[in-house]
Amino acid sequence: MWAQTLVLHGLQQLAAATTSPEPEPQYTYMPRAKLDWCVVRLGEDLNWWVEETSDEIHWDVDALGIIDPRQLGHMMDLLEALREYGYEPENIENAFYTFRIEKELKGNKVRLARLGESLFETEESVFALPDMTDEEKGAYADFLDQISKARVKMLNDLIEFDQSLTVDELEEAIRERQNADYFDGRAVHPFNEITSILEYVPEGFELDMDDDEAGVDADEEGLEDIPDFEEDEEHIEEDETMRWEEDEEEDEEDEYGEDEEDEDEDLGDDEEDEEEEDEDDAPRGRRRR
Repeated sequence: MWAQTLVLHGLQQLAAATTSPEPEPQYTYMPRAKLDWCVVRLGEDLNWWVEETSDEIHWDVDALGIIDPRQLGHMMDLLEALREYGYEPENIENAFYTFRIEKELKGNKVRLARLGESLFETEESVFALPDMTDEEKGAYADFLDQISKARVKMLNDLIEFDQSLTVDELEEAIRERQNADYFDGRAVHPFNEITSILEYVPEGFELDMDDDEAGVDADEEGLEDIPDFEEDEEHIEEDETMRWEEDEEEDEEDEYGEDEEDEDEDLGDDEEDEEEEDEDDAPRGRRRR
């Protein structure tokens, strides 16, 4: 009896396996941790690093870097170049927590508060913290994967390789750089991690457009740094001191002019004397008889 039951159970499992395929695994992101504020400090490398957060459970602040407004602007310019290769820069908001400056603290520190509006609509100076609550399957990991694919597509379009560049080659090259930083005792800042992808060019090749854009940006930044000075149109009344200075200048000009005239006259006299001497020394012809 038990043998018949076992056979029947096996037939039922076989029928179920053939009629209902096994569902594919579903990958779900962890919910974004609530993060209201953080305290950041300016490091010796001129990068900003997180020292404290409102959520100590989900965030480990050890070597946790945050992107400052200047770095964010440069990063957005680089992302814009990837738009035609499949990446939408607007998706960056899914991978970062954005903050505004709340107040300055002592010791090169600043307290930041969460930004209550879109990164692309605010006029605030924005800091961007990568969402690293899940480093392998989270939004920031997806962001790095997307920009890597777009950068490789861009390089293959602009450079004639013997063989098409792959994402694996890009990731391997960047991993070597990061390992070198670790061995030197330097933490990898997210800005350096991102720009190493967005500015990556295989060794032995170069992109002319990178140099041209860099030159244009440098020129524009240099021009922006030059302040505009307004000319003072107010009339300044002349006093006796100014008249005296003007008289001195006129006297100097007159003396200088007289000296030049005297020198010219002396030169003229010397030239005449030389001509007379030449005439005296010249052989004279004999008069015919």
